[in-house]
Amino acid sequence: MLFLDLPLEILPEILEYVVKPQHLATVCLVNKTFNPFATRRLYERISIYSWHKEGKVKVIKLFDTLSRNPHLASFLYKLEIRDFPKAITILDDDIHARVHRGLKNCTNLRSCAWTRDGSLNSDILEALTHCPNLQELELNGNDQGHYDTRSLLAFTHLRRLSIIMPSTGVMAELNPWLALTGHTLRSLTLICRATPVVTDVALERISPYLANLDILHLAGCPKVTHRGVCAVISSNLNGLIGLGLEGVSPRFDMAEFARQCNSSGVLKRLRSITLTVYQQLVMKEWITGVLDLLGDSPLELFQIYSTGAFFESPMTDNFWRQLVLTHGKRLTRFSVHRMLISLEAIKTICLQCTRLEQLFVVVEPSSLQQLAKSLSFARKLRTIHVNYPIEECMEVPPVLPVTEALSIINQCSSTVTQFGCNARVWQVERTVFRGEDGTLQTRSNLAPYGMPEVPEQFLVVRT
Repeated sequence: MLFLDLPLEILPEILEYVVKPQHLATVCLVNKTFNPFATRRLYERISIYSWHKEGKVKVIKLFDTLSRNPHLASFLYKLEIRDFPKAITILDDDIHARVHRGLKNCTNLRSCAWTRDGSLNSDILEALTHCPNLQELELNGNDQGHYDTRSLLAFTHLRRLSIIMPSTGVMAELNPWLALTGHTLRSLTLICRATPVVTDVALERISPYLANLDILHLAGCPKVTHRGVCAVISSNLNGLIGLGLEGVSPRFDMAEFARQCNSSGVLKRLRSITLTVYQQLVMKEWITGVLDLLGDSPLELFQIYSTGAFFESPMTDNFWRQLVLTHGKRLTRFSVHRMLISLEAIKTICLQCTRLEQLFVVVEPSSLQQLAKSLSFARKLRTIHVNYPIEECMEVPPVLPVTEALSIINQCSSTVTQFGCNARVWQVERTVFRGEDGTLQTRSNLAPYGMPEVPEQFLVVRT
């Protein structure tokens, strides 16, 4: 059978494996049969990050295309603008008009992220109100001199809302805003940088409108204690499935939080948690509180990191063992950053977490080969990322030679598709060849990371 004899219905399935935009653009030029399928996939998701080469030029070209081609704009489901030339919205009326018109043409847009400080304005928000299918909004919360906070009230059917660095004005508008969209809202994220505007009082005020929330994530909110989070959770009807408490107040009483949550049973659906530890913590009491908090939860994803001081492994070994004892049969991700974890603990995790797919750990560089032996026990592992202790990376993070990385991969399960060390991430590829004995064998190779998404391990640490 020739390739052209294959039914057209499977072409979209084939194109799922073409992930780079430049490759999809090439597929669009194959012929008239390929073009409509590849074009739709090319425009389904568009992301522009600050590290993209000539990102600011690309964003202008993007909106020029979207403004002039409504049919292409209608393909767009997810738009991420994480880099945008701020001066444009003030100085260039023509480009400003193209951005506005391009957004209005995105009639099927479901998710939008516009996060660069100072680049979001009222006209952009107004244009987004013309996207009737918009359900997810991630925005920069610095409104001062940029947009009218009252324009946020036009988004009344959101399922996911994420606000980065919310200002006093945005927080003041959050109460009436959530009164309008709270009935559909399932996920709320507030990401700050030690800002004092997100407080217990603020959370208590919005809690009545968060009854249907599934996910609550707070990052860099030093004025938030267990009191504010308990207010949100106590208003919840079904219980959370995801909770993130990153960089909250040192006065957050984990034991009291666990007591209140357990008495009401509000975390009996909890599948994912992200926590941070810091120097002021009394670790023994905090660990006991976390274990109590998660005792009855069907936990699948566990993520933790230190915000400052580096924690050595003897202090936390019992913590990992107790977590695995309670949740090992369900855990699919075990993520530890800025906290040294012993090889014995890693071995226990790999042995007891029989569904483990993602493992992020910190180990000494001299322990890598021993680490590989532990990793070999995890038979469903797909993603591995290893970081060195902070003192090993004070200047330039050490780069692991490809030969050493392959040596580790070759001792792991054949299910591993991604491997990283410090700031480097590879995709694991395997080629099939016939050995000298005539049997089919596989050989592992490491290729540059080529997915459009930022690797998950770089998204965990946020404060």
